[in-house]
Amino acid sequence: MAEKIDDQASSLDWVKWALVVALVAAGVYANSFFAAESLLLRTIGILILAGLTGWIAAQTTKGRSFVDLCLEARVEIRKVVWPTRQETTQTTIVVLIVVFVVALILWLLDWGLNGLISVIIG
Repeated sequence: MAEKIDDQASSLDWVKWALVVALVAAGVYANSFFAAESLLLRTIGILILAGLTGWIAAQTTKGRSFVDLCLEARVEIRKVVWPTRQETTQTTIVVLIVVFVVALILWLLDWGLNGLISVIIG
């Protein structure tokens, strides 16, 4: 029985996605059609239409999966241990020193090879 309900929901997904595409197309057309109107009113209209379109898309199987992914990502981001200001400063200094040393090595290599080629060419 549950499979039949899932099949019906999946079969209606294409209708929902068609409605989403139609609403997006309508929003694009309406934005250009009402170009003479206030930018504020057009922006509010587009935001309302985007919210409605997002809600409809979230009712589909793929949309629900995407919403679940976003919620799980939010939980994972809260678990991240961010570096302190001191750690960030120290790491930045180390990176700058390494970049300077590598640049110096490359400059010396370029200078030496340039001198070698000058001796060979005469």
